[in-house]
Amino acid sequence: MAALSFAPLAGASLLALALPAAAQDHSHHPAPPVQDPAPTPAPAPTPQADPHAGHDMSAASPQTPEDPHQGHDMSTMAGGEAHVMTSPLGAWPMSRDASGTSWQPDLSEHGGIHVMRGDWSFMGHALLNLTHDWQNGPRGDEKTFVGGMLMGSARRDFADGSTLNLRAMLSPEPFMGKDGFPLLLAAGETADGVNPLIDRQHPHELVMELSASYARRLTNKDSVFAYIGLPGEPAFGPPAFMHRMSAMDSPEAPITHHWLDSTHIVFGVATLGWVHDGFKLEASSFRGREPDQDRYDIERPELDSWAVRGSWNPSPEWSLQASYADVTAPEQLEPDEDETKWSASAIHARRLGAEGWWSSTLAWGRKTNDHDESKDAWLLETAVSPNDRWTVFARAERIETDELLPGAGGGHGDLHTVSKASFGAVHDWRLAEHVRFGVGALYSVNRVPDALEPVYGGDPDGGMVFVRLKID
Repeated sequence: MAALSFAPLAGASLLALALPAAAQDHSHHPAPPVQDPAPTPAPAPTPQADPHAGHDMSAASPQTPEDPHQGHDMSTMAGGEAHVMTSPLGAWPMSRDASGTSWQPDLSEHGGIHVMRGDWSFMGHALLNLTHDWQNGPRGDEKTFVGGMLMGSARRDFADGSTLNLRAMLSPEPFMGKDGFPLLLAAGETADGVNPLIDRQHPHELVMELSASYARRLTNKDSVFAYIGLPGEPAFGPPAFMHRMSAMDSPEAPITHHWLDSTHIVFGVATLGWVHDGFKLEASSFRGREPDQDRYDIERPELDSWAVRGSWNPSPEWSLQASYADVTAPEQLEPDEDETKWSASAIHARRLGAEGWWSSTLAWGRKTNDHDESKDAWLLETAVSPNDRWTVFARAERIETDELLPGAGGGHGDLHTVSKASFGAVHDWRLAEHVRFGVGALYSVNRVPDALEPVYGGDPDGGMVFVRLKID
């Protein structure tokens, strides 16, 4: 997802170590133990007596022989020390946190490089992919680019049971150029402010997130929180695809992106949420307009849209959500066109032995414009990692779209149903305690209706080969 030379890779890796990583980081480490969710911790001892003052690190849930990691979250401190923490938003395992304020199953992977400095805890993570992409057929193309993200967070826990969390995420993707990379059947946003990107995936912003959250525990099972971001992610949809365990190992963006999670970068968002045990209800006000073609700037916030999401984790293996958004003028090229969006998803995760995991996501999204034209999208993706060396992933998608063939006057054309399937694998080698290097590949096939076969040359295929650097 972004073009960059190998020289910045080394610099980006060092930056990732310096940046405290995001609290939603999901690198491949066993799911950890949970701290005691007492609403009011005992008075903190002096820093000399307790370097983790303000953190209660007793286990809240008993372990079972069948699943020793159930309901737990244990992150790795720099130097190998085990550090037990719950989410900065409430009394649940940090492994439940995903992008923005979204949830995934408690048994999801979570990790990062952790450092304590006085009353603050810092966490860092980086993932960079160098990818060569080719898409066949008359509308295909080739490109080599770098994608990924650098993530960091700083957290402060207070004696009254409240938590402040600051988070940042950067991407190298703007360096690939404004026209992004080839991806057949994808459409959305613009490279020049005049023409839409079609059969290409746009690059994400240099600054993908700058956010702050404050949470207060009310009881052992209840908490409230506030989240603001410039940019940030409102309460809509499943976790963004680069944060879903079932998708994060693939360098290919899903063509359902603009139905399910295109709001994961908005310039201005404020969210309020209430959580009771495994249920969460949250609402956001945010800027509806998607980022423009300038991928390096911070755009002016304007809270003109809103969203609401209900999430439920009925067990450590499952995470369910349903959400709705009323979005004002999301498309830069259609400033007078508003949109409503619906989303529902189910994510399942399970452990495989001591190191392995398996995660799957089923999601549906619907977009409806001012003319009451509804377009649906479906996604099913899965990834399985039997150990810390191999990961195999697959995805199947189906969308209803009117953006692949412009209509009269350059607007949207006829509605077509298209689909895509991809399959791939990546092998990692651990270079150091917190550094892994991987080599992977994927193959994809696209299916279009008869009306689109002349312009696509039938049902075209494509593929990607990539190497990656992962610091966690």
